[in-house]
Amino acid sequence: MLDDARTAAPTSMPVLSRGRHRTPRTGACFMEMASYLAGERWSDHPACTHPLLARLARDVNDRTSDTGRARLGRLVPSVVGLHDDDPATDVRLALLCTAAALPVSSMERQHALAVALLAGEDVLAHLEGRSDGEPSEAARAALARVPGAAAWARRFTETTGPRARAGHRGRGAADRWVRGYLRHGAPSAVSLSVAGVAGACGVDADAVLHDLLVDAVALVRGHRAPTAAPAPELWAEACRLSAAGRR
Repeated sequence: MLDDARTAAPTSMPVLSRGRHRTPRTGACFMEMASYLAGERWSDHPACTHPLLARLARDVNDRTSDTGRARLGRLVPSVVGLHDDDPATDVRLALLCTAAALPVSSMERQHALAVALLAGEDVLAHLEGRSDGEPSEAARAALARVPGAAAWARRFTETTGPRARAGHRGRGAADRWVRGYLRHGAPSAVSLSVAGVAGACGVDADAVLHDLLVDAVALVRGHRAPTAAPAPELWAEACRLSAAGRR
């Protein structure tokens, strides 16, 4: 039986805030609100949303200012029922994040982000059966803005990645590398990207993070239509109260 304290509906829509919340009455993070709208058990890891997209939403929620977070509430309904089982979607989500974060992040993070970007491009080429391994236009544009970090990352990745593994150790090694990237590399790239944007100087971090989440939702939706949606009345109430920034 589900814990009544954790599943009871709030008397009014909870306000978005950082971190996890034991019950809706103490507030909600982005994905907890999604679990409520989906009619699931109260959780910041609901089944209603693509796992890597949900991770991005949690990170954006926690790294956005209190003022900017109210605007995020309008996006909560858009992730409900949004899934895609294609592993390439995870890679594309990670690439979307790293390409957006790399040019604006601090120098301390740029090396790691450039490596993550090149690794993701290599994995995507492997999954798509491409042998050229050429970075996408978005990746090339991001790397061109940080030439020092890009050159360092290219040297670092020369002996890593699925193509290098396949050449030296066979297809099985390449497949294991890809599985490891999907399990650990892509989530790490997403979190590192959000942290990089949040700590960037000279940019409106709240706006960049908001738009990144919008683009990520569009990316997943472009590959798989939502399988479910919140009740229309909950959808409208969530948008209204989140925009007002109050209970």
